[in-house]
Amino acid sequence: MGFPQQRPRRLRRTEMLRQMVRETRLEVKDLVYPLFVTGGHGVKEHIGAMPGIFRMSVENICKEVKEAKDLGIPAVLLFGIPTYKDPVGSSASDPDEPVQQAIRAIKDEYPEIIVITDVCLCEYTDHGHCGIVKDGEVLNDATLEILAEVALSHAAAGADIVAPSDMMDGRVAALRQALDGEGYSHIAIISYAVKYASAFYGPFREAAGSAPQFGDRCSYQMDPANIREALKETFQDLAEGADVVMVKPALPYLDVIRAVKENTHCPVAAYNVSGEYAMLKAAAANGWLDEKKAVLEKLLAIKRAGADLIFSYHAKDAARWLVDNPAVER
Repeated sequence: MGFPQQRPRRLRRTEMLRQMVRETRLEVKDLVYPLFVTGGHGVKEHIGAMPGIFRMSVENICKEVKEAKDLGIPAVLLFGIPTYKDPVGSSASDPDEPVQQAIRAIKDEYPEIIVITDVCLCEYTDHGHCGIVKDGEVLNDATLEILAEVALSHAAAGADIVAPSDMMDGRVAALRQALDGEGYSHIAIISYAVKYASAFYGPFREAAGSAPQFGDRCSYQMDPANIREALKETFQDLAEGADVVMVKPALPYLDVIRAVKENTHCPVAAYNVSGEYAMLKAAAANGWLDEKKAVLEKLLAIKRAGADLIFSYHAKDAARWLVDNPAVER
Protein backbone atom coordinates (compact mmCIF):
# COMPACT_ATOMS: atom_id res chain seq x y z
CA MET A 1 0.00 0.00 0.00
CA GLY A 2 1.10 3.55 -0.65
CA PHE A 3 -0.44 5.93 1.83
CA PRO A 4 -0.95 4.42 5.31
CA GLN A 5 -4.47 3.30 6.12
CA GLN A 6 -4.33 5.00 9.52
CA ARG A 7 -5.30 8.66 9.15
CA PRO A 8 -5.51 10.32 12.61
CA ARG A 9 -7.14 13.37 11.05
CA ARG A 10 -10.30 11.37 10.44
CA LEU A 11 -11.22 11.72 14.11
CA ARG A 12 -10.35 15.43 14.19
CA ARG A 13 -12.60 16.39 11.29
CA THR A 14 -15.49 17.87 13.29
CA GLU A 15 -15.95 19.17 16.80
CA MET A 16 -18.38 16.37 17.65
CA LEU A 17 -15.83 13.74 16.59
CA ARG A 18 -13.13 15.47 18.62
CA GLN A 19 -15.38 15.47 21.68
CA MET A 20 -16.19 11.77 21.26
CA VAL A 21 -12.53 10.70 21.45
CA ARG A 22 -11.28 13.34 23.88
CA GLU A 23 -9.02 11.73 26.50
CA THR A 24 -8.90 14.43 29.18
CA ARG A 25 -11.65 16.71 30.39
CA LEU A 26 -11.21 19.75 32.58
CA GLU A 27 -14.21 20.56 34.77
CA VAL A 28 -15.09 23.30 37.23
CA LYS A 29 -15.26 20.71 40.00
CA ASP A 30 -11.50 20.17 39.58
CA LEU A 31 -10.70 23.72 40.72
CA VAL A 32 -9.75 25.14 44.11
CA TYR A 33 -9.65 28.94 44.48
CA PRO A 34 -6.93 30.40 46.78
CA LEU A 35 -7.84 33.54 48.75
CA PHE A 36 -5.91 35.99 50.94
CA VAL A 37 -7.78 37.10 54.05
CA THR A 38 -6.69 40.09 56.13
CA GLY A 39 -7.99 42.01 59.11
CA GLY A 40 -10.15 45.12 59.20
CA HIS A 41 -13.43 45.87 57.46
CA GLY A 42 -14.12 46.85 53.88
CA VAL A 43 -10.58 45.93 52.84
CA LYS A 44 -9.88 44.94 49.24
CA GLU A 45 -6.22 45.61 48.44
CA HIS A 46 -4.95 44.83 44.98
CA ILE A 47 -1.80 42.70 44.83
CA GLY A 48 0.48 44.35 42.30
CA ALA A 49 2.28 41.22 41.12
CA MET A 50 -0.98 39.27 40.76
CA PRO A 51 -3.46 41.24 38.62
CA GLY A 52 -7.05 40.52 39.61
CA ILE A 53 -6.13 39.05 43.01
CA PHE A 54 -6.73 40.91 46.30
CA ARG A 55 -6.13 40.84 50.02
CA MET A 56 -9.63 41.02 51.48
CA SER A 57 -11.23 41.41 54.88
CA VAL A 58 -13.66 38.76 56.02
CA GLU A 59 -16.89 40.24 54.64
CA ASN A 60 -15.30 40.68 51.21
CA ILE A 61 -13.89 37.16 51.35
CA CYS A 62 -17.46 35.95 51.86
CA LYS A 63 -18.60 37.87 48.77
CA GLU A 64 -15.77 36.30 46.79
CA VAL A 65 -16.71 32.85 48.06
CA LYS A 66 -20.31 33.43 46.93
CA GLU A 67 -19.08 34.31 43.43
CA ALA A 68 -16.97 31.16 43.36
CA LYS A 69 -19.87 29.04 44.60
CA ASP A 70 -22.22 30.47 42.00
CA LEU A 71 -19.71 29.53 39.32
CA GLY A 72 -19.65 25.95 40.57
CA ILE A 73 -16.22 26.05 42.21
CA PRO A 74 -16.44 23.58 45.09
CA ALA A 75 -13.58 24.68 47.35
CA VAL A 76 -11.47 27.61 48.49
CA LEU A 77 -8.03 27.72 50.13
CA LEU A 78 -7.41 30.38 52.77
CA PHE A 79 -4.11 32.16 53.42
CA GLY A 80 -3.91 34.66 56.27
CA ILE A 81 -2.40 38.11 56.59
CA PRO A 82 -1.97 38.32 60.38
CA THR A 83 -2.50 41.36 62.57
CA TYR A 84 0.74 40.61 64.43
CA LYS A 85 3.91 38.56 63.98
CA ASP A 86 6.44 37.12 66.41
CA PRO A 87 9.33 34.61 66.29
CA VAL A 88 7.07 31.57 66.82
CA GLY A 89 4.08 32.57 64.68
CA SER A 90 1.63 32.80 67.59
CA SER A 91 -0.99 34.53 65.48
CA ALA A 92 -1.35 31.47 63.24
CA SER A 93 -3.35 29.63 65.92
CA ASP A 94 -5.11 32.67 67.38
CA PRO A 95 -8.90 32.09 67.13
CA ASP A 96 -9.47 35.83 66.63
CA GLU A 97 -7.16 36.17 63.62
CA PRO A 98 -8.45 36.65 60.05
CA VAL A 99 -8.27 33.02 58.86
CA GLN A 100 -10.23 31.65 61.81
CA GLN A 101 -12.78 34.46 61.48
CA ALA A 102 -13.12 33.79 57.76
CA ILE A 103 -13.63 30.06 58.26
CA ARG A 104 -16.48 30.69 60.68
CA ALA A 105 -18.08 33.31 58.43
CA ILE A 106 -17.85 31.18 55.27
CA LYS A 107 -19.21 28.04 56.91
CA ASP A 108 -22.02 30.06 58.47
CA GLU A 109 -23.10 31.57 55.15
CA TYR A 110 -22.11 28.85 52.68
CA PRO A 111 -21.81 25.55 54.55
CA GLU A 112 -21.63 23.54 51.34
CA ILE A 113 -18.36 25.18 50.26
CA ILE A 114 -15.28 23.14 51.15
CA VAL A 115 -12.92 25.31 53.19
CA ILE A 116 -9.26 24.30 53.00
CA THR A 117 -6.71 26.10 55.14
CA ASP A 118 -2.99 26.51 54.64
CA VAL A 119 -1.06 25.34 57.70
CA CYS A 120 2.33 27.02 57.76
CA LEU A 121 4.15 29.70 59.76
CA CYS A 122 5.86 31.80 57.10
CA GLU A 123 3.14 34.48 57.02
CA TYR A 124 3.06 34.64 60.82
CA THR A 125 6.72 34.68 61.88
CA ASP A 126 8.69 37.92 61.99
CA HIS A 127 11.60 36.14 60.25
CA GLY A 128 9.46 34.73 57.43
CA HIS A 129 10.54 31.11 57.73
CA CYS A 130 8.10 28.21 57.87
CA GLY A 131 9.27 26.98 61.26
CA ILE A 132 10.90 27.92 64.54
CA VAL A 133 14.39 29.36 64.11
CA LYS A 134 17.31 28.99 66.51
CA ASP A 135 20.84 30.16 65.73
CA GLY A 136 19.91 30.58 62.09
CA GLU A 137 18.55 27.04 61.72
CA VAL A 138 14.92 26.09 61.12
CA LEU A 139 14.07 23.53 63.81
CA ASN A 140 12.01 20.64 62.55
CA ASP A 141 10.64 18.91 65.64
CA ALA A 142 10.01 22.07 67.65
CA THR A 143 7.88 23.36 64.78
CA LEU A 144 5.58 20.33 64.69
CA GLU A 145 3.80 21.15 67.95
CA ILE A 146 3.00 24.67 66.75
CA LEU A 147 1.74 23.41 63.38
CA ALA A 148 -0.56 21.00 65.20
CA GLU A 149 -1.96 23.90 67.25
CA VAL A 150 -2.61 25.83 64.04
CA ALA A 151 -4.45 22.91 62.48
CA LEU A 152 -6.55 22.45 65.62
CA SER A 153 -7.53 26.13 65.59
CA HIS A 154 -8.68 25.80 61.98
CA ALA A 155 -10.62 22.63 62.71
CA ALA A 156 -12.28 24.27 65.71
CA ALA A 157 -13.35 27.19 63.49
CA GLY A 158 -14.98 24.79 61.03
CA ALA A 159 -12.42 24.02 58.33
CA ASP A 160 -13.10 20.92 56.25
CA ILE A 161 -9.50 20.23 55.24
CA VAL A 162 -6.11 21.37 56.54
CA ALA A 163 -3.17 21.61 54.17
CA PRO A 164 0.32 21.69 55.72
CA SER A 165 2.75 23.44 53.37
CA ASP A 166 5.74 23.90 55.69
CA MET A 167 7.74 20.83 54.55
CA MET A 168 8.84 19.84 58.05
CA ASP A 169 9.49 16.11 58.34
CA GLY A 170 6.72 14.32 60.21
CA ARG A 171 4.19 17.12 60.11
CA VAL A 172 1.39 15.03 58.62
CA ALA A 173 1.68 12.53 61.48
CA ALA A 174 1.76 15.38 64.01
CA LEU A 175 -1.40 16.94 62.55
CA ARG A 176 -3.21 13.62 62.25
CA GLN A 177 -2.44 12.69 65.84
CA ALA A 178 -3.50 16.10 67.16
CA LEU A 179 -6.72 16.21 65.12
CA ASP A 180 -7.72 12.67 66.06
CA GLY A 181 -6.91 13.29 69.70
CA GLU A 182 -9.25 16.28 69.85
CA GLY A 183 -12.18 14.64 68.08
CA TYR A 184 -11.46 15.87 64.57
CA SER A 185 -10.81 12.52 62.92
CA HIS A 186 -13.20 13.58 60.12
CA ILE A 187 -10.95 16.48 59.05
CA ALA A 188 -8.95 15.57 55.95
CA ILE A 189 -5.32 16.47 55.28
CA ILE A 190 -4.05 17.63 51.91
CA SER A 191 -0.29 17.44 52.25
CA TYR A 192 1.99 19.64 50.20
CA ALA A 193 4.03 16.45 49.93
CA VAL A 194 6.13 17.61 47.00
CA LYS A 195 6.89 21.29 47.40
CA TYR A 196 9.94 22.50 45.53
CA ALA A 197 12.19 25.43 46.44
CA SER A 198 10.93 27.39 43.46
CA ALA A 199 11.47 30.83 41.95
CA PHE A 200 7.80 30.79 40.93
CA TYR A 201 6.60 31.72 44.45
CA GLY A 202 7.75 35.33 44.16
CA PRO A 203 4.37 37.07 43.70
CA PHE A 204 2.87 35.05 46.58
CA ARG A 205 5.52 36.39 48.94
CA GLU A 206 4.42 39.91 48.04
CA ALA A 207 0.78 38.94 48.54
CA ALA A 208 1.29 37.30 51.93
CA GLY A 209 4.27 39.29 53.19
CA SER A 210 6.08 36.01 53.73
CA ALA A 211 9.54 36.47 52.24
CA PRO A 212 12.27 35.08 54.54
CA GLN A 213 14.28 37.81 56.27
CA PHE A 214 17.50 35.81 55.92
CA GLY A 215 18.68 32.86 53.86
CA ASP A 216 16.29 30.77 51.83
CA ARG A 217 14.08 27.70 52.18
CA CYS A 218 16.29 25.19 50.43
CA SER A 219 16.99 23.27 53.64
CA TYR A 220 13.34 22.20 53.88
CA GLN A 221 11.72 22.66 50.48
CA MET A 222 12.71 20.20 47.76
CA ASP A 223 15.57 20.48 45.27
CA PRO A 224 14.06 21.11 41.80
CA ALA A 225 16.46 18.53 40.34
CA ASN A 226 14.90 15.59 42.20
CA ILE A 227 12.01 13.32 41.25
CA ARG A 228 12.77 10.10 43.16
CA GLU A 229 12.80 12.19 46.31
CA ALA A 230 9.31 13.41 45.37
CA LEU A 231 8.03 9.86 45.53
CA LYS A 232 9.82 9.31 48.83
CA GLU A 233 8.10 12.39 50.29
CA THR A 234 4.76 11.24 48.88
CA PHE A 235 4.96 7.74 50.31
CA GLN A 236 6.05 9.06 53.69
CA ASP A 237 3.15 11.52 53.92
CA LEU A 238 0.64 8.86 52.87
CA ALA A 239 2.03 6.52 55.52
CA GLU A 240 1.55 9.31 58.09
CA GLY A 241 -2.11 9.74 57.18
CA ALA A 242 -2.36 12.22 54.29
CA ASP A 243 -5.63 11.92 52.36
CA VAL A 244 -4.49 13.89 49.30
CA VAL A 245 -0.95 14.70 48.15
CA MET A 246 0.04 17.86 46.29
CA VAL A 247 2.78 18.79 43.84
CA LYS A 248 3.80 22.45 43.87
CA PRO A 249 4.47 24.25 41.52
CA ALA A 250 2.59 22.65 38.64
CA LEU A 251 3.82 23.68 35.19
CA PRO A 252 7.58 23.10 35.64
CA TYR A 253 6.82 19.78 37.34
CA LEU A 254 4.28 18.07 35.08
CA ASP A 255 6.56 15.03 35.00
CA VAL A 256 6.46 14.89 38.79
CA ILE A 257 2.65 15.07 38.82
CA ARG A 258 2.58 12.16 36.41
CA ALA A 259 5.05 10.14 38.49
CA VAL A 260 3.09 10.72 41.69
CA LYS A 261 -0.17 9.83 39.95
CA GLU A 262 1.21 6.59 38.52
CA ASN A 263 2.73 5.47 41.81
CA THR A 264 -0.16 6.17 44.21
CA HIS A 265 -3.82 5.34 44.63
CA CYS A 266 -4.92 8.59 46.28
CA PRO A 267 -6.18 11.88 44.86
CA VAL A 268 -3.37 14.07 43.53
CA ALA A 269 -3.48 17.87 43.68
CA ALA A 270 -1.33 20.38 41.83
CA TYR A 271 -0.79 24.03 42.69
CA ASN A 272 -0.70 26.40 39.72
CA VAL A 273 1.30 28.94 41.70
CA SER A 274 1.50 32.72 41.75
CA GLY A 275 4.47 33.02 39.39
CA GLU A 276 2.78 30.82 36.82
CA TYR A 277 -0.31 33.00 37.13
CA ALA A 278 1.60 36.29 36.97
CA MET A 279 3.68 35.49 33.91
CA LEU A 280 0.62 34.49 31.90
CA LYS A 281 -1.27 37.60 33.00
CA ALA A 282 1.72 39.75 31.99
CA ALA A 283 1.96 38.10 28.57
CA ALA A 284 -1.80 38.54 28.03
CA ALA A 285 -1.65 42.20 29.10
CA ASN A 286 1.02 42.78 26.44
CA GLY A 287 -1.04 41.08 23.78
CA TRP A 288 1.44 38.23 23.40
CA LEU A 289 -1.03 35.47 24.32
CA ASP A 290 -4.77 34.89 24.17
CA GLU A 291 -5.47 34.73 27.92
CA LYS A 292 -8.55 32.54 27.79
CA LYS A 293 -7.03 29.95 25.47
CA ALA A 294 -3.71 29.92 27.31
CA VAL A 295 -5.29 29.54 30.76
CA LEU A 296 -7.56 26.70 29.71
CA GLU A 297 -4.73 24.97 27.84
CA LYS A 298 -2.37 25.07 30.81
CA LEU A 299 -5.04 23.88 33.26
CA LEU A 300 -5.92 21.06 30.86
CA ALA A 301 -2.21 20.15 30.69
CA ILE A 302 -2.06 19.96 34.50
CA LYS A 303 -5.14 17.74 34.52
CA ARG A 304 -3.70 15.57 31.72
CA ALA A 305 -0.49 15.13 33.69
CA GLY A 306 -2.53 13.49 36.44
CA ALA A 307 -3.91 16.15 38.79
CA ASP A 308 -7.35 15.44 40.22
CA LEU A 309 -7.49 18.85 41.93
CA ILE A 310 -5.99 22.07 40.61
CA PHE A 311 -5.34 25.00 42.94
CA SER A 312 -5.29 28.10 40.74
CA TYR A 313 -5.75 31.85 40.96
CA HIS A 314 -7.37 31.58 37.52
CA ALA A 315 -10.23 29.56 39.03
CA LYS A 316 -13.03 32.12 38.65
CA ASP A 317 -12.11 33.09 35.10
CA ALA A 318 -11.59 29.46 34.14
CA ALA A 319 -14.99 28.51 35.54
CA ARG A 320 -16.64 31.18 33.39
CA TRP A 321 -14.75 30.13 30.28
CA LEU A 322 -15.27 26.40 30.68
CA VAL A 323 -18.93 26.72 29.75
CA ASP A 324 -18.08 28.00 26.27
CA ASN A 325 -14.97 25.98 25.49
CA PRO A 326 -15.48 22.76 23.55
CA ALA A 327 -12.18 21.25 24.74
CA VAL A 328 -13.35 21.30 28.31
CA GLU A 329 -16.62 21.01 30.13
CA ARG A 330 -18.35 22.29 33.22
